[in-house]
Amino acid sequence: MQRTYRKLKRLVSGEDESLRADGGTTVERAESESLLSSEFVQSLPFWLPPFLLMGFFVYGAIGWNFIISLTDFETFQLPTYKLSALDFEMYRQLFNDPGFWTAARNTLVLLVAFTGLCLVFGLVLAIVVDRDIRFENTFRTIYLLPMSLSFVVTAKFWAWMYNFNSGMINVTFRSFGLDFLAHQWISDPTTKLAAVIFALIWQFSGYAMVVYLAGLRAIPDEHFEAARVDGASTWRMYRRVIVPQLRASTVSAAVVLMVFALKAFDFLYVMFGRQPGPAADILATMMYREAFGSLHWAYGSAIAIVLFVMALAVVTPYLYNEYRRGEL
Repeated sequence: MQRTYRKLKRLVSGEDESLRADGGTTVERAESESLLSSEFVQSLPFWLPPFLLMGFFVYGAIGWNFIISLTDFETFQLPTYKLSALDFEMYRQLFNDPGFWTAARNTLVLLVAFTGLCLVFGLVLAIVVDRDIRFENTFRTIYLLPMSLSFVVTAKFWAWMYNFNSGMINVTFRSFGLDFLAHQWISDPTTKLAAVIFALIWQFSGYAMVVYLAGLRAIPDEHFEAARVDGASTWRMYRRVIVPQLRASTVSAAVVLMVFALKAFDFLYVMFGRQPGPAADILATMMYREAFGSLHWAYGSAIAIVLFVMALAVVTPYLYNEYRRGEL
């Protein structure tokens, strides 16, 4: 319909000779040249190859992992991929496994406690640094420096810090005559997970500080001045005026921190090995132990899918919120 309209328009405007001469191919050629010169077609070489590579190596791998979780793949025997042989037996075994629920509980505790405490410490550090203290850049660098370390380095460092005989924590207690405070921090099941959370907070609270500091610097000075004119105390000013405006910073920092919490496998593996024990076992270490330790590939794949769903539950609300705000 639109093409017929354009042909009639060209006839009226005097372009009927070319149409009669070649049967309309001139118009079609112009349309094809216009399509080739469009921004979409010209941008294809830049985004299509990485899109295809990501689709194959990332989403294709996730899909293949899900298919493996529907089989009985274990040891070195190839699984059966017939449609009639695919079922959810591994998920049934998983949800009936007490070890899975223990690891899931530890994962949720790590996720919530680590993220919440990191945000609190990061906010306090950001407020302190934002108040025009001396050597601000030095303190900011010191607080952010631990994040540049890998999980492996951090785990080795804190394994030494927690050592009962030569660790800095217990040595400090003993040097002040507080021997009763010396403790087997990473051997006692009651303190093992708390020790892990504290070490991760030390590593990532600097990141939360930087995010909050950027949010504080983006708040207009008029808001601070208006609160002071109204006679608000410093505590009330931050609680009622400043902190509510840091919602976007809180959400973005929380999402990143929760993703890091789900990826804490490196830290736990270096500190405890494949057997962190029920007190510190999380889904990531359980997945590795089942898949690469016991060669239960299908069972490990089912755990990996559960972890993937948890990651989606963390990231999807954030992406949806950003989409509604027009930031995505």
